[in-house]
Amino acid sequence: MSFTRKFLKALGIEDEKIDQIIDAHTEVTDALKLKVAEAENKAKDYDEIVKERDELKSKADDGFKEKYEKEHADFEAFKKDLQDKETKAAKEKAVRAYFESKDIKGTNLEIAMRGSGKEIESIEMDGEKIKDTKALDDLVSGAFATLVVKTEKKGTDSGNPPANNGGNGKPQSRAAQLAQAYHENLYGKEK
Repeated sequence: MSFTRKFLKALGIEDEKIDQIIDAHTEVTDALKLKVAEAENKAKDYDEIVKERDELKSKADDGFKEKYEKEHADFEAFKKDLQDKETKAAKEKAVRAYFESKDIKGTNLEIAMRGSGKEIESIEMDGEKIKDTKALDDLVSGAFATLVVKTEKKGTDSGNPPANNGGNGKPQSRAAQLAQAYHENLYGKEK
């Protein structure tokens, strides 16, 4: 139902009051029509702004995503490489200590380290210790057996004791030795 003069007359409102109501109603509807028009203009502007934003966004990308993904992949590869090097160094340190505990020392140790690359790579670590040393034990008892330094601890040979030269028990000081040499030089050796 629309808001008309006829409707207002049917309600029993006077003509003078009807004019005032219609004028007030017209002002309100005109203001609303103006706001609707402004909103429609803003909506058109918004659509244009969104379109412009999308165009700028696609231009600004310029392969950024691909660059980012490449850099990220390179960084992950670097991290993995660094971690692999640290793991390898820790394994080599543990294997070196293990071989030393099995009396492989010096240049033999270097030979053993170079010859056990496959075993070093395959061992598993538990912190700083080797979990399973079976492969290394097999090397030490097999291929590296000749590298193990065999040391025997022996006491002194009591069948050949050191010579007893009848020492006077107390060594002569350097000052006394010099004084004696000076005296012998001046007066000759005592008999």
